[in-house]
Amino acid sequence: MKKKNSKIPKKVWLLLSFLTAMVLWTLLSMNEKTARSFPNVIVTFRSMTTMIERGVFFQDIKSSLISVSAGFAIGFVLSLPVAILMAWYIPVRNIIEPWIQFIRNIPPLAYVPLVVISAGVGRKPQIIVITIATFLIMTVTIYQGVLNVDETLIKAARVLGATDKDIFLKVIAPATLPFIITAIRLGSSTALTTLIAAESTGAVAGLGMRIRSLNNSFESEPMLLYIIIIGIIGMLVEKFVKFLERRFTGWQEKREA
Repeated sequence: MKKKNSKIPKKVWLLLSFLTAMVLWTLLSMNEKTARSFPNVIVTFRSMTTMIERGVFFQDIKSSLISVSAGFAIGFVLSLPVAILMAWYIPVRNIIEPWIQFIRNIPPLAYVPLVVISAGVGRKPQIIVITIATFLIMTVTIYQGVLNVDETLIKAARVLGATDKDIFLKVIAPATLPFIITAIRLGSSTALTTLIAAESTGAVAGLGMRIRSLNNSFESEPMLLYIIIIGIIGMLVEKFVKFLERRFTGWQEKREA
C-alpha cells in the first residue's frame, strides 16, 4: 500500500488530538453525571500542589518506578532463555507451555493474596507480581518469534557447519530481534497495567496504592491526576521503545498506512 502524502504535518494532528481531548474533558466536567469523576482540567492539575504539600507526590512516583522497573527487568531476563528453550527443545515446550498459557489468563489480582502470604508485604511482593505478569507476556511473544525463524536458514547454516551457538547468534537472534522489541513494548505496558494489583500488597507509597487510597476518601481530582501520570509514563516508555526499534530493526520493512 502506497503512503499518501498528507498536507497536514503530524505535529498539527497531535495538537488537534490534544485539543479534542481537552474539549471532551471540559464537557464531561460540566455534565452533572460525570463532573464528579472528571473534575475540571485546571482543578485536576492544581491538585498536584496538594499532593506535593502532603509530601507524597514524588515519593509515589519514585516507588512505582522502582517496582515497575525491577519487575520488568527480572521478567525480561527470565523470559529470554525460557522462550528460546521452549522453541528449541520440544520436550521443554510440552512441559512449560501449558502452564504459561494457563497462568497468563489469570488476572494478577487473583494471585496477589498468595504472593503476600509467601513474600510478606512491601516492595518484594510488588516486584514478584509485576515479574510474573511481564514474564508471561514476553515469553509468549519471544517464543513465537523464535518459532517464526525461517527453517531454511537454520538448515543452510547447519549444512555450512554452524554449531548451535553460531545458529543462535547469527541466525535466530537477528531474526527474533523485532519480536524481542515487541515483547519489551508489551512487557512494559503490562508492568504499568499491573501496578494497581501489585501495590495492593500493603504498599506504603506508589501511584497505584495512592489511587486506591484517594478512592477511599473520594478525592477525585488527585486520583485522576495520578491516573494521567501513569498514562504519561506509559507514553514515555513507548517513545523509548520506538527509539530502540528504529535503532536496532531499521532494516525491517514496514507497511505504511
